[in-house]
Amino acid sequence: MTRSTASERVRRLLALVPWVSTHSPVAIDEVCSRFGIDRSTLIAELAVLPFVGVPPYTPDTLIDVDFDDDQITVRLSEPFDRPLRLTSEQALTLIAAGRSIRDVPGADSDDPLQRGLAKLATALGVDPDQVHVELGEAHEQLLDDLLGAATEGRRVEIDYYTYSRDQRSVRTVDPYQVVADRGNWYLIGWCHRSAGVRVFRVDRIASLTVLDDTIDPPPEDVEWDRYQPGTTEPRVVLDLDPAAQWILDQYPYDEAHETTGETVRATLAVSGRPWLERLLLTLGPATRVVDGPDDLVGAGQDAARRVLARYGEG
Repeated sequence: MTRSTASERVRRLLALVPWVSTHSPVAIDEVCSRFGIDRSTLIAELAVLPFVGVPPYTPDTLIDVDFDDDQITVRLSEPFDRPLRLTSEQALTLIAAGRSIRDVPGADSDDPLQRGLAKLATALGVDPDQVHVELGEAHEQLLDDLLGAATEGRRVEIDYYTYSRDQRSVRTVDPYQVVADRGNWYLIGWCHRSAGVRVFRVDRIASLTVLDDTIDPPPEDVEWDRYQPGTTEPRVVLDLDPAAQWILDQYPYDEAHETTGETVRATLAVSGRPWLERLLLTLGPATRVVDGPDDLVGAGQDAARRVLARYGEG
């Protein structure tokens, strides 16, 4: 079985700590049963709590955890009772996060955390049950099967669409983690075709087969990024008007600086010509290709001519 990710452990602690604090002292077996974890995992995760607190991090500002035979007690320090001053944006973020934590197995929908968030929602005039976090368009059954394979440590075969090259391919993957990031689900795993750790967007998996083969445990810390350009990939230099500068928040770039007026000149790696064509079509007149390899400089114009020709034929 694969280990929980750091984000999963944090979400579980945020659900577990308020419940244990409210019911302390409580039997360790009861906590394990409620949250679906074993004793060693519980003890290991709660071992970090004595280091959690607020400045100046003196003993009276840290969380206190006591193990007594088969019981556990969690005491929150006085600073945790102090009221917070939040902006509306911060408050809404907390409500959305709390709604997510409520879905953790074993979480109490009426614990102090949820009651506090409910009061916060009332103050903002927001119904927390109407707050939904959309994470991509992954098919529910496919996502469930993928999560199950990662949890059970079983190899998968995927029919995957590579957006940058506009190609589909069948990959055999050892699933390490399935994570949500910036509104999408991603599979992180060892790709046997590429002989390395790769990241796959789940909504681009056309089909999934869970194989009988078991996999080796993943590395302790799997570092990943949606896309990290290599030194051998071609670069293009773009002039971006304000309406196109959002791409600097979405895609990695080598450098960017202001030129004249509000125009920004940026150097981007190109993973494939189809990707660049779609990007330039999306940006339209708000961007101009200043420099790059000959086969990429005219990518936007070529794509536009094909679109117009197809439209004319229709």
